[in-house]
Amino acid sequence: MLPLRAAWHHPLFRQGAADMIGPGLGIAAWGLVTGVAMVKSGMSIPVAVLMSLLVYAGSAQLAVIPLLAAGAPLWVIWLTAACVNLRFVIFSSLWRAYFQHLPLRHRLAIGYFSGDVIFVAFIQRFPDPRPGPGQLPFFWGAAGLNWVAWQVPSILGIVLAHAIPLSWGLGFAGVLALLGVLLSLLVDRASWVATGVAATAAIAAFALPLKLNILVAIAAAVAAGLCIEALEAQRAPPPHRRESQP
Repeated sequence: MLPLRAAWHHPLFRQGAADMIGPGLGIAAWGLVTGVAMVKSGMSIPVAVLMSLLVYAGSAQLAVIPLLAAGAPLWVIWLTAACVNLRFVIFSSLWRAYFQHLPLRHRLAIGYFSGDVIFVAFIQRFPDPRPGPGQLPFFWGAAGLNWVAWQVPSILGIVLAHAIPLSWGLGFAGVLALLGVLLSLLVDRASWVATGVAATAAIAAFALPLKLNILVAIAAAVAAGLCIEALEAQRAPPPHRRESQP
C-alpha cells in the first residue's frame, strides 16, 4: 500500500482535492444547515458535535433529526438511517474492486471517509474497476477536502445555532445544496427513474406519521432502479452477438 505520507505528496492527491472544490461548496452549505438543525431540534452541543464526527452522513442525520425531535421509537430511527444509507452498500461493492487488496483497517477508514460526490469523482477518474496507480492518493485528496468541507461548517452551525435566525432561509440553502449533490449522481436512466419515483412516493405518502414517507420513497426508488436495470439487462444482446458484429 502507498503510505499516507507518500500519498500526500502525490500529484493525484492534489487533483482529488481540486476536483472536490466545486462540490465542496454545496457540501459546506449542507453541513451548516445540518449543524443548525441538530441544535434547533433540541440536541445538546456536545452530542451534536459527536454525531457530526461519528456519523458523518448528512442525509441520514437530516432524516433522523425530526424523528428524534418527535420522540419516535428507536427502531424507527435506526431503520430510517439504515434505509437512507443503503446506497453505501452499492458503493462498497464497487469500492471493493479497487481496494480489496488493502488491510482491513485501511478499508474501514475508506468506508468512513467515502461519500457520494467522492464516489462520482473517483469513478469518473478511474472507470476501470481494478487496482491501479494513483487511486489511493486521489481518493484521500478528495476525501480529505470533503471531510473538512462538511465538518467545519457543521460544527460551526452547531456552535452558532442559537445565534442564527431561521429567517436567514438556511433550510432553502440546504435544499439547494442537496439538489446539487443529487444532480451530480444522476448518471443513467435507472438513477433518473428511481429519483422520479422516490419524489412521487414521498409526496404521495407525506401524510404518514414519523416521516415514514421517507422509508416509502426509499423502498419505491430501490424497486424502480432494480426493475430498470433488469429490463436493460434483458434487452442487451448476448456477448457472443456483440462480438460477432463488425
